[in-house]
Amino acid sequence: MVSMPWNRHAYKTAFLFIAALAVGAVLPAIAQAQSQQPQAEPPEPSSRQVMTRPVAPDAGGMSNADQPDGIVPSGGVELYQRMGAGLPPLPAEKPYTGPVDEAFGAYQRGLYVTALGKALQRASAGDAAAQTLVAEMMTKGLGIKRDAKTAAFWYGQAAERGDPAGMFQYALLLMTGRDVPADKKKADDYMRRAAEAGNSSAQFNWAQILISDNPGERGLQLALPFYEKAAEQGVADAQYAVAQLYVVMKNLPAQKKSMARQWLERAAKAGFDTAQLDMGVWLVNGVGGEKDYERGFDWLRIAAHRGNVVAQNKLSHLYIDALGTRPDPVEAAKWYVLSRRAGLQDPELEDFYLGINDEQQRQAIEAANKFRRS
Repeated sequence: MVSMPWNRHAYKTAFLFIAALAVGAVLPAIAQAQSQQPQAEPPEPSSRQVMTRPVAPDAGGMSNADQPDGIVPSGGVELYQRMGAGLPPLPAEKPYTGPVDEAFGAYQRGLYVTALGKALQRASAGDAAAQTLVAEMMTKGLGIKRDAKTAAFWYGQAAERGDPAGMFQYALLLMTGRDVPADKKKADDYMRRAAEAGNSSAQFNWAQILISDNPGERGLQLALPFYEKAAEQGVADAQYAVAQLYVVMKNLPAQKKSMARQWLERAAKAGFDTAQLDMGVWLVNGVGGEKDYERGFDWLRIAAHRGNVVAQNKLSHLYIDALGTRPDPVEAAKWYVLSRRAGLQDPELEDFYLGINDEQQRQAIEAANKFRRS
């Protein structure tokens, strides 16, 4: 079966579950920082220009400076795009002894015209999997000119016949009203059915819908089994969600709670930078296991180099406090300058910056100017 694309932005309202985690249940200082929108680049901090802008306390009434080391874990406010790093290796696949699907075989080899011809013949005869393949190729313009409306028709046909990938894609179209009339009730039904049939993307999105439609603890309880199923199939966003829910949900078995850090690390290894940020913070603070400053520093450094503004801010603190690394005022100032340029203010780091000499400030700004996301 062809691997279907997953539109993680199709259910914007469903992402409210992350915001819910950040309010009260999950330590909020980083969550607050993540929610700040980038602003126009301010002038560089200078010992001759003292910044006096106040920073509001977080949702719990406590600022970063009130924390023992200024670093607290986050529930995350946004889901960032994965970077494509590999997950831990999966078990070897069992040898396939079933019939060979010539249409999908041609598609996987890049023989799109051949694949389309074979798939169209089967699709016209009512083959649901072939209908999904035809819709996929028409959506992407593979072997045929792009035709979103006709693709929507074939997705609808595949969904009616119960193809999991077809139901998932058609649910997205129904939810957004793209090329078909919007119908949330019908969209939810297809998304649920696709999730129950084992489609990992549908499982994640159905969990998001359950959270959105059932605020509070009930929504978390309903969604968790679907997050877990998607996480087991390698969906990094679901792995991140499982890690967060294992920490904040009540009455979960101790065995599940003990696995929170493992799920977070899998999402981090998949390149999900919010998971990388939280992985670093959890290790520094000892959330979900023992403290490990060096590994925490490494994860925050990875997220910072990938452009995560909050990680850049926290990495500056680690360089100042020599947690997991040697103290380095220039490197600390560089990461502060980068995070401040993105609109994240930190009075404690501002005081540090104003306390270093002009040469160190010059070196930090020069290093920040040379920074490129990895």
